[in-house]
Amino acid sequence: MFSKSKINEPGSKATDDTRPAAPSSAPASASPNEFKPSAAKPKPPASTLSADLHITGNIKTSGDIQVEGTIDGDIRAHLLTIGETATIKGEVVADDVVINGRIVGRVRGLKVRLTSTARVEGDIIHKTIAIESGAHFEGSVQRQDDPLNPGRPGKAPGANPAATKADVPS
Repeated sequence: MFSKSKINEPGSKATDDTRPAAPSSAPASASPNEFKPSAAKPKPPASTLSADLHITGNIKTSGDIQVEGTIDGDIRAHLLTIGETATIKGEVVADDVVINGRIVGRVRGLKVRLTSTARVEGDIIHKTIAIESGAHFEGSVQRQDDPLNPGRPGKAPGANPAATKADVPS
């Protein structure tokens, strides 16, 4: 983009400027005055709470969490994955929730997915939900346009909570 002019250099001809510049084999970082847009920061990996970990207390992050252990408390995250060995006793709030293990408490999420190994005892408030065959769910399901905001009812028009006790056959 910017380069030194060859007009004032000794031994250069004026005709050098009229022809297109040939691609240089030097890296782009060779010119310290050249502006380079910063590359987007890579997304950090999910924090993993291993199976031998027991936490009593609340967890809050704007990132992603994968839980394999036991948590007695509430969790707030961007993407929350509950592993098959995990047990959570408390409220779960996340943009995306993938449940492979056990939750005793309320689940709030824009996208909630119960896999075939999921065990949920509590209410699920969601924008979209998927329940795989074999999942165990006992509680009520309620669709809301903004399930992450518990301050207002935010029910979608015509959405009625459906009390269920479901053992979806495998």
